[in-house]
Amino acid sequence: MTERRKDMLFILALFIILVLFFSKILFTDRIIRAPDIISEAYWWMKGYNDKPLSELYSFDLKAAWDLYINSGHTNDGGMASIKFLLHLPLILHFIPAPASVAWFIVLHLFFGSAGVYCCCRLIGTSRLAALLGGLIFSLATENASLINAGHVMKIATIAYAPWAFYCLEKGFKSRRMIWFMATAMVLAFQFFNTHWQISFYTCLCVGAYGLLRSIAIITDAEEQRHFSIPRLMACNLVVLAFFLSTVSISLAPLANWSKETNRGVQSGANQGKGGLDREEAMSWSMPPEETIAFFIPGFFGLSRQEAGPNPDNIKSYYWGRMIFTQTASYFGLLPWLLLPLSLIFRRDKYTWLALLGIIGGILFSMGKYTPLYNFLFDYFPGIDRFRVPKMMMFIPVIGLGILSARGLDLLMDRRTREHRGFSTYLAVVVALPVTIMLFLGLLHAGKLKWIELLIELLSEPTRYEAGPQLVMQRWHNMLYETGLAAVAASLCALLVIFGSKWREKTLLALLLICVYTADVWRVDSKFMFLVDAPPDIMHKATPAMEFISRDTKLFRTLPMDGGDPMHYVANRIPVLYTSNAVQQRRWQETLDILQLDSAVPDMLNLKYLVYNQQHYAQEQAKIPEKYQPVFTSPDGNNIVLENRSVLPKAWIVEEVLQLPSEQTLKLMQTPQFNPARTTLVETPPPFSMDQGHSKILPAKVMVSRYEGEHISLDTETGRNALLVLGEKYSRGWKAYLDGQETDIVPVNHILRGVYLTPGKHKVEFVFDPLPFKVGKYITLASFALFLAMLLREWAKKSGTRVR
Repeated sequence: MTERRKDMLFILALFIILVLFFSKILFTDRIIRAPDIISEAYWWMKGYNDKPLSELYSFDLKAAWDLYINSGHTNDGGMASIKFLLHLPLILHFIPAPASVAWFIVLHLFFGSAGVYCCCRLIGTSRLAALLGGLIFSLATENASLINAGHVMKIATIAYAPWAFYCLEKGFKSRRMIWFMATAMVLAFQFFNTHWQISFYTCLCVGAYGLLRSIAIITDAEEQRHFSIPRLMACNLVVLAFFLSTVSISLAPLANWSKETNRGVQSGANQGKGGLDREEAMSWSMPPEETIAFFIPGFFGLSRQEAGPNPDNIKSYYWGRMIFTQTASYFGLLPWLLLPLSLIFRRDKYTWLALLGIIGGILFSMGKYTPLYNFLFDYFPGIDRFRVPKMMMFIPVIGLGILSARGLDLLMDRRTREHRGFSTYLAVVVALPVTIMLFLGLLHAGKLKWIELLIELLSEPTRYEAGPQLVMQRWHNMLYETGLAAVAASLCALLVIFGSKWREKTLLALLLICVYTADVWRVDSKFMFLVDAPPDIMHKATPAMEFISRDTKLFRTLPMDGGDPMHYVANRIPVLYTSNAVQQRRWQETLDILQLDSAVPDMLNLKYLVYNQQHYAQEQAKIPEKYQPVFTSPDGNNIVLENRSVLPKAWIVEEVLQLPSEQTLKLMQTPQFNPARTTLVETPPPFSMDQGHSKILPAKVMVSRYEGEHISLDTETGRNALLVLGEKYSRGWKAYLDGQETDIVPVNHILRGVYLTPGKHKVEFVFDPLPFKVGKYITLASFALFLAMLLREWAKKSGTRVR
């Protein structure tokens, strides 16, 4: 059997272990109880079951504008690249929902595990050791508990990280350009999975790895003989340039789009420099004391705070200093016991790089509690765009997996066990359970002092619990979890100590893998809680929705009944607002001043409000008179109000008032603001307009086409005027006046306007952002180049075999 086939067998074994480990969530008709899955991922994944493969594999790469969400929504085509993930339709089409959600997660964990396995093999570990390294990546609670959070695309994105390191190291070892290009391609496909924070962090770490490996080559005369400095620099530049070109279909539109968001350079956040302000950006920083959870996973409680009450096998909700957490920072105990072996017996470049990944990743995850993150936030571009420093923890998991694999090989090596330094290692192994037991003793002995010290945190209420009983509940949980960790650490330590004396080392490796799997299962199983799949009510219209749907989709609805706006969207009803973490800056500023009694809802085409009966009874006296009840559902549960002052989708005005942006927003809040008569603009009109004319123009506008990326209007006016469209202004739109491109101007801060001369005109709005078009063709050219390079490599190998 060839070496490659043996590796494939071990990777198959890795897959089988993962399927068995996660069988509870794989082989069921129930669904993981996580809000992001139940309310979001489940529904778009379920959609893949219902569509034919021909539709799923249609490569209509375009920048989309969604008319139904948030008064019009886009990211300028930054999500179109998801069509390049060819495996995604296969998984989600052929595996029925809801099982498809769990299979999607586990298959990506397997993909990342296989990457760690290959990394370990590349740097010389045995297959059994590499198997352990791969298992640590997928089973370490830090990664596996992401299932509980429902972060499906985050898991998928993390899975690409080990492969990026593998390809880069393969490039340094082989000195072949194709592997540096492959590194860039992996990073690009990771980016296509749409979790851009994970992608950004991976790029940071891959860049640091490449820099340090290059320095090591430059300072080693022997390596320089095989890898010249000019070629080394060229290879590094290829990674950067080829990544940017391959990812252009996403990066170019997103970079352009983000400039105008509430995290962009023009936003007011971060002292006017763009991004998030310091406090928000450092949310979810891991407090230093929570490193205890590396060894005692439930010390600060375990939580499903966003998903509902805890299951019975979790004794206490999370009560630490983070805002909340859905995951647990646990890697398993065995990796920490194997880690010192590499530090004692194999202090080479791979050990130091992996150790740097572990320490650097943990320090980074601590965010605001360390000078490192504060320095990066102030001076390193991009850090201030994200708000969860703890997301970096996938890097320490990879580093610990690699060092554990090397440690297992050293433990099985006879020369290592005969070395005098091995007794030092055994002392370190004993120290872990002893330290945990001493800590348990200190907790028992100093009970009152500990409770006094931690009383504020111990008594802090959660979403589901409050009251003085929390103090003792959490205290007893601390003792229980610490005792459990002491037992687990003792078992691991005993196996390492006595197993190192066995003659049959393969048996030792297999037992250690079993012990590790059991250790993380005791924690991971708490995060695999299932519930019945939700009924498909999203596509079932309520009576209120049926009533609204009789009207044209040119108007918008605002649910005030506490329901999910996406329920309306699923029934093809445009809604004024849906929650988005990143909003267009102009839109966010408009939302900040939005009041039902102002004219702003009128110009945004808000025609319907939907209340439930109780809320309407409470708010009825406060609702402006222009909103009148027009429908009550048969059960009396929902009441629909119609805005009698709503403006049409498009209208014509002759009076414009030029004001700076901040004054525009102030005037829009006043009763004097009448968007049907006067339009507020930021630049002077291109021709003379009769200001002060009090009558509304006898002008006509008819909407002849209203689609996501294309809106057509037929207009008629007797004088110079301004056409106002009740749609968001965005630089990706182009306007054509009688077939000739014309300027779109922002009016009333958020809407689009086009100046008209007297007469009849055909006005077309087309969503066609240039950055997306340019990025798309650059990406396709990169794919073509990479394919050509692969064919060249194949031809060279074929030629070598023939000779």
